[in-house]
Amino acid sequence: MELAHLIAFNATLLAAILSPGPAMLYFIRTTLASGRMVGLHTVWGLGVMAAIWTGLAFMGLDAIFAIFPWAFIALKTVGALYLIWIAYQTWKHARARLGDAPTPPMRAFLGGVLINMSNPKSVLFAGAVIMVIFPQSMAFSDKAFVVLNHLLIELLVGSALVLAFSTKHISAGYLRAKPVLDRIAASVLSLLGLKLLLSR
Repeated sequence: MELAHLIAFNATLLAAILSPGPAMLYFIRTTLASGRMVGLHTVWGLGVMAAIWTGLAFMGLDAIFAIFPWAFIALKTVGALYLIWIAYQTWKHARARLGDAPTPPMRAFLGGVLINMSNPKSVLFAGAVIMVIFPQSMAFSDKAFVVLNHLLIELLVGSALVLAFSTKHISAGYLRAKPVLDRIAASVLSLLGLKLLLSR
């Protein structure tokens, strides 16, 4: 593995992290609703699961999905239903005031893990990127380094975004517009869930 391979992987990874999707929408709303620490634990959970998908892609899980498409369909269906459930809960509580009890950090972390676990296309994406960028015969140590690198990029970029969205000005704006913003978020999440459910 050469430095050019790692740079290409990181550039692709940054583009994927910054593109709008369920993970970004979820951690932004969580940060605005529950504060900086909850947002940080959420993106840490997202990052851990994303790095696990990359590790699984190195292990050939994308090939297993190709051989056993029913496993991919089952995981995709569960993930889509989970996104739709989050969308329903967000819509249902759009007008509710934020509770005084803070969200436990481990619950926020687990929520991040489940959001990224809910999209099995992540492992297919990781597998495709790995096939295109890296040489076929990589040492185990190189693969482990790429997974660790992925985790660090996810944690650093996600934490920076949380810090940006947790400023008082942005949080105050969210609280004023919470009913509308939550229903927009719920609509987008439900559409993403339906798209995942109906896609091949």
